[in-house]
Amino acid sequence: MKQRHFTFNGFTVLKWLIYLFFLVFLLVPLFSILLVSLTGEPVNLFGSLTSQKILSSTLKKLSHLSLDAYSSLFEGTGYFAALVNSLKLSTGVALLVTVLVLPIAYAFARTTMPWKPFFAALCTIPLVVPTFISSYAFTLMFGKTGWVNHIYRLLGGEGVLFDVQSMLGIVLVQVFFFFPYALWPMVAAFKISDLTLEEASQNLGAQGWYTFLRVTLPLAVPGIVSSMLLIFTVSFSDFGTPIILAPKDLNLIVVEAYREIAGFYNWAGSAVLTVIMLLVAAFFFWLQRLVVKGKEYGTISGKPTRQKLNDHKGVVAVLTIYTFLVMLVPLLAVGSVFLSSLATTWGHHALPDGYTLKHYLTIFSTSHKNIVNSLVLAAGALVLSVVIATFVSYFVVRRGSGGLDFVSSIPLIVPGISLGIALIQTFNTAPLKLTGTALLLIVAYTIRRMPYMIRSTMSSMMAIRKDIEEAAVNLGASNLLAAVTVIGPLMLPGIAAGAILVFVTVIKETSISLLLAPTDWAPMSLAVFQNLLRGEYYTASAMAILIIAIVIALQSLAKKLTKDQLY
Repeated sequence: MKQRHFTFNGFTVLKWLIYLFFLVFLLVPLFSILLVSLTGEPVNLFGSLTSQKILSSTLKKLSHLSLDAYSSLFEGTGYFAALVNSLKLSTGVALLVTVLVLPIAYAFARTTMPWKPFFAALCTIPLVVPTFISSYAFTLMFGKTGWVNHIYRLLGGEGVLFDVQSMLGIVLVQVFFFFPYALWPMVAAFKISDLTLEEASQNLGAQGWYTFLRVTLPLAVPGIVSSMLLIFTVSFSDFGTPIILAPKDLNLIVVEAYREIAGFYNWAGSAVLTVIMLLVAAFFFWLQRLVVKGKEYGTISGKPTRQKLNDHKGVVAVLTIYTFLVMLVPLLAVGSVFLSSLATTWGHHALPDGYTLKHYLTIFSTSHKNIVNSLVLAAGALVLSVVIATFVSYFVVRRGSGGLDFVSSIPLIVPGISLGIALIQTFNTAPLKLTGTALLLIVAYTIRRMPYMIRSTMSSMMAIRKDIEEAAVNLGASNLLAAVTVIGPLMLPGIAAGAILVFVTVIKETSISLLLAPTDWAPMSLAVFQNLLRGEYYTASAMAILIIAIVIALQSLAKKLTKDQLY
């Protein structure tokens, strides 16, 4: 019988340090928030390890574990209504996005639609705009003094097209700014479907529309369902849209969780809502993975088929116009924010009364610290993400570490507001009193966005042949030295692309910043949010445009590094 020997080397130390990082800043906070939901009081797990007094207090609290806090979901506190409303919102958004995107995905994958690179570029716009900024953009368009309603009234209409601060307003913002999340998986689903089945259908005399409904669409069903579940999770976890557009009488679980902790310091209520959000997000994330893993349609064929694109002039023309109109909505929204950033005053007419650059001068003179804070915080999260993600990828791909693969995937199911509440509760007291520090904010950014980095570095790691590393070891280098000096340089393109993606997502992060950012370290996203609350709309617009410009520039760089082919 073979015995396994424990070897102590540099890799062993690194591996356990990474495990320790996830344990301290992810697993313990999530477990702590679960205990708070069962005890109704804050629980200091780290303090219990260093102080007998705190340990006794913690044990006393744990002796009163109960589900009383969860019963409040059904006792008219508004929690249950918030949960139901959030589920309705996410379901509606998922269905609408699916219907909206289906023709566009088919156009990209199966037709000779012109200007595909142009449309693909337009698709990046919704992804680079923080959701609270897109919500503000919709108020500029569809608010009582919005330019769309000005035009509507000039054409003979009365009042407004719809109340933007409503469930409908939230749905529309999420639909038009989340659809790219569903678009590219659907495009891939249409592209990988077996074309021989469609050709067989047409050879048997079926019309094009019949073949699409009975053959093409069913073949793409796994990708479509997967996209729908992904949009549900994204919508359910979104904080930026409802915090701006949700009216006071509309309870949504993500807003309620924020209000309970930030407004009322109700640990029990915020913990319960956090756990519920985690369970819902985890269930639908698992469901989405299950659909992708377990459902693949196709046929076995020894002869590859060449994809024949639909070149019917009528179909191509209709789909081109439809695609442009859908892409136009977020483009107009960003344009509205840009006009607001240049306006002297705006609201009396469809266009601003005058134009000025003073708002940009204001943000560079009075808000320059917010800009510097964003860059420093994003750089800190970037460095931490690069180091941890690179070694996680190495351990998972080269050493088969399933444990690290699982732990590093957990942030994918944790909504930002949930992670923020969990970290506040865990690090609000000694011995690790980190709440209100830039360090905890950097760590939160890192955990929240690290999966993007890991995905990028893991792809690069898989592409590197193992014998290159083995050659370095055979020449006398240690495993750690070989990984750093040989594998590291070869991974640089993937590391650079993932790093830019982390930097971009941190720059526009809202929920974590709102909960954890101390006053001295307020980033640009928080400054925009605070300006909106204070009614400083033009200055907020100027900083929002600055954020969007930074994000677009960095994403363009990331795209060149990864050489993405989206069309």
